[in-house]
Amino acid sequence: MGMVTFYAYYLMSKVLDYCERDGRRHIRFRELAADVLGSGWMFYFVIVIQTAINTGVGIGAILLAGECLQIMYSSLSPDGPLKLYEFIAMVTVVMIVLSQFPTFHSLRHINLASLFLSLGYSFVVVGACIHAGLSKNAPPRDYSLESSESARVFSAFTSISIIAAIFGNGILPEIQATLAPPATGKMVKGLLMCYTVILVTFYSTAMSGYWVFGNKSNSNILKSLMPDEEPSLAPTWVLGMGVVFVLLQLFAIGLVYSQVAYEIMEKKSADVQQGMFSKRNLIPRIALRTLYMIFCGFMAAMLPFFGDINGVVGAIGFIPLDFILPMLLYNMTFKPPKSSLTYWLNLSIMVVFTGAGLMGAFSSTRKLVLDAKKFKLFSSNVVD
Repeated sequence: MGMVTFYAYYLMSKVLDYCERDGRRHIRFRELAADVLGSGWMFYFVIVIQTAINTGVGIGAILLAGECLQIMYSSLSPDGPLKLYEFIAMVTVVMIVLSQFPTFHSLRHINLASLFLSLGYSFVVVGACIHAGLSKNAPPRDYSLESSESARVFSAFTSISIIAAIFGNGILPEIQATLAPPATGKMVKGLLMCYTVILVTFYSTAMSGYWVFGNKSNSNILKSLMPDEEPSLAPTWVLGMGVVFVLLQLFAIGLVYSQVAYEIMEKKSADVQQGMFSKRNLIPRIALRTLYMIFCGFMAAMLPFFGDINGVVGAIGFIPLDFILPMLLYNMTFKPPKSSLTYWLNLSIMVVFTGAGLMGAFSSTRKLVLDAKKFKLFSSNVVD
């Protein structure tokens, strides 16, 4: 999945560079898709998919940040009365305040801090997992799969959707719009740096966590390292650092993905003839962004299904935008010969991930419905 997304983004960078050299620099995914494919409906298709991605990521970020606050609170006050939805409300208030950053460019320092937080969190978690795995209190490990063949199939496609959400981006043209023109060549350098960080962070955390906890690993590995009924499996101060790092990182993730949703909403409400901070534009911006964050916070509190949300967003959002459209845009732009390896590789990826997306959407929605039947609304536990 990592190699496919890297390849897809590389093709996307080639398409964006081609359009820029032709005098058509695109700063929005929907405009790029509509231009290359020559279809008005594609413009709105991308808007719908991007909105689903941004809202899903916003809900997931708020939910996981609320869970991090709950972990910190539980370690300090094990019998405290506060519930998960109350921590989600606190996170939502902070996100409402931070959401008033007006543009992507204004988030550049937050993005830099996010990079160091990702590295710091990964080093802390990997060290804690190694410590836990080698300690005398190491948990029993079970790497077996589900016994039912149908359950394994559904879980496999749900997992593919979750991994798509992890590696997916969905807002690449909007991010490259922050580069000073000409952007040619800069995106490839950015991709190389991005995937270097991914190799260091994603894989080290996933492998060390699965090595220690096996199939009992929580979607938030910190919860596995700090079980409710047993002592922590690593020094408390180390895990506390990890909680703080991921909490701050989640604020950054929520802010970055929300910017595209804000831009879509404010395209109709803003008056470009007046200043960004004029009363005419400031009041609608504050109102719209506040309502958007309240909606994301409410959904996170009402349906705390982190893994399920990731699966649905990956299947209906990230797979179409990051595993299918880049290949299609490249083939339509450069028109490689039908006898070429590039043409058939791109076509094969599109076919395979169209099927995976359809199956993933079904299996992820199925799991969400099944989990919703077993848990009450506004539960105080996050469902994996």
